[in-house]
Amino acid sequence: MSRTTGEKIFGVVNIIFMLILMAATLYPLYYVVIAAISNPMAVSMGNVTVWPQGLVLDSFKKVVSMDNIWTAYGNTIFYSVVGTAISMTLTILGGYPLSKRRLNGRKTITIFILVTLWFNAGMMPTYLNFQNLGLIDTRLGILLCFAVDTFYVILMRTFFENVPDSMEESAKMDGANDWTILTRIYLPLSLPALATLTMYYFVGRWNAYFWSMLLLRNQDLVPLQVLLKKLIVEVSYNNNETFDMSANVMTEQTIVYATIVVAVLPMLVMYPFIQRFFIKGIMVGAIKG
Repeated sequence: MSRTTGEKIFGVVNIIFMLILMAATLYPLYYVVIAAISNPMAVSMGNVTVWPQGLVLDSFKKVVSMDNIWTAYGNTIFYSVVGTAISMTLTILGGYPLSKRRLNGRKTITIFILVTLWFNAGMMPTYLNFQNLGLIDTRLGILLCFAVDTFYVILMRTFFENVPDSMEESAKMDGANDWTILTRIYLPLSLPALATLTMYYFVGRWNAYFWSMLLLRNQDLVPLQVLLKKLIVEVSYNNNETFDMSANVMTEQTIVYATIVVAVLPMLVMYPFIQRFFIKGIMVGAIKG
């Protein structure tokens, strides 16, 4: 079928718009990379825009040689991996029973869960709650801090509801219990949803810094994002206090860029391996049949 002139124009405009959107999305990351490897003086003078100026890897060498950066990196990996495992476990255990129509009070429980999407206790009551539970300045506090996203629980429930009831009935006739049905039937059939939610949880854990900054006082426990925020604040403070751009300040700027590159590198490496799940997983619950 031949396309009309209007459809062709729309296609061209759509392609141009998407290219502009892609450039606007990727350029900040590209700038961080080229600024990290450029001459610090060129970065401070604003000469780095499209191409790197020179090839200086001193900032990466400085980042690699920093002891606290690797401690923070290890903390981030621990919080992200273990925290994501806890979040996914709780999300699955919350979504599975809610997908069963035989669950007594199913609608009431779902309403209480949905209410938390619009209302929360607030920052100070939440902080006091962690303080009363003795979770301040502990790894357990970071792992349990907002461990479950109720929206993801609803998505998981909806995906489980799409699994045919006949499969569960057949498994029960063979003597399978709910735990066996969950692990042998529902989870294998839900890999796209599991991969997508795992990625969302992992990225959220990896980028989280606000509550880590509030709950952690021991610098040996802080994640990478808190350390990065500290570096950015220090550079901004030095720029405000120092009228002449000293070599020290300029080096700190490129160190911040190098730290950002190191921080986002695992996300860039991991994403291509689970991208194939996104097409199905992003549509979790969109089609119910």
